[in-house]
Amino acid sequence: MTTYEYTVEEPLNREPPIDELLSSFITKNEYDRNHGPIPHINAATHTVQIDGLVNRKIFFTIDDLRSFPQHEVLAVLQCAGNRRHSMRTLIKEVKGLDWADGAVMNCTWRGPRLRDVLAEAGVADSLVDEKGYKGWVSFACYETPCEDDSWYGGSVPLARAMDEDGDCILALEMNGAPLTPYRGFPVRALIPGIAGARSVKWLNLITLSTTDCANFYQQHDYKILPPEARTWEEAEKYWPTVPAMMDMPVNSVVGLPESGSTVVRAADGTIEARGYAVPAGVCGPVMKAEVTGDGGQTWVEAELDFGGAEKDDLKTVEGRRRLRWAWCLWSARVKVEPGEGRQVFCRAVDWGGNSQDKDGQWNIRGVGFNAWGQVKDLTIV
Repeated sequence: MTTYEYTVEEPLNREPPIDELLSSFITKNEYDRNHGPIPHINAATHTVQIDGLVNRKIFFTIDDLRSFPQHEVLAVLQCAGNRRHSMRTLIKEVKGLDWADGAVMNCTWRGPRLRDVLAEAGVADSLVDEKGYKGWVSFACYETPCEDDSWYGGSVPLARAMDEDGDCILALEMNGAPLTPYRGFPVRALIPGIAGARSVKWLNLITLSTTDCANFYQQHDYKILPPEARTWEEAEKYWPTVPAMMDMPVNSVVGLPESGSTVVRAADGTIEARGYAVPAGVCGPVMKAEVTGDGGQTWVEAELDFGGAEKDDLKTVEGRRRLRWAWCLWSARVKVEPGEGRQVFCRAVDWGGNSQDKDGQWNIRGVGFNAWGQVKDLTIV
């Protein structure tokens, strides 16, 4: 019998303190994002069904999934609303949980490749043409009701799921141990580079189809609406026409020092700044992070930490492949003039050449914000 923690009315949503988040390349204290209770599932009886436009409907037990070749991927998982507080306070009000900079985790994930599992069911010919795969793969969890729907679902393009280099898996483990109920035990989707909303936890069903799923969180949430949708009422006409959010943008944040703190300069007039940076979608790894203490007049290139990987690894195809989906931690010493109300900004560039704009763009849902990272109201002595 499945037991539950928390409720539909008060699901568990939290992020770690920024200093804890930055303490390790592999995240130890992860954020929680839920739209309903956390189910505790009996793995011995749990199955995942594959249906839709497949050659045969098939059920897999957890032992079945373990019997596939297991693939490990190092990947960031990030809430679409990470940094929403910055959008809310720097531009104007938005709808959604007030995430600061900690709705992100960098972990190792292990399980069968999604493409291998789908191959067992057989992708229908109608989803394949001369250009490759078309249509969608949808993930569903029916274990628990949600705030805005009776189930939770998310979809990604089938081409992404079947890409040999896409590293999409059905994760059974995280950081070398079985998933916990909080992370989706016994099995979850893990779709690197794409908003965490599509990496569905407590997975029951995978469906192949010509359209993405009808779930509320695919059709009526987690979309970057245009700025013209200024109110929740005005947003209504855009939900059916704006595509569901997929790839996350390149991003970086200044984590330390924290806004409002007092910092003592070194003899050379510098302070230490630390943070993290993440690449856009399939365009990783991060290649450069820069920091400024004078509003962008001068920039200092930060040292990048990929968990022990050498800087030369970024120059090799194999090295970039291994770090493609990962974040990096960065650190730099930057000159800041003494006084109150000082600011430090950061920006990042990934392998695909994607960079951050200074101000970012507002949307009513507060998702996908990637303006320069910043801390403000520093007192420098």
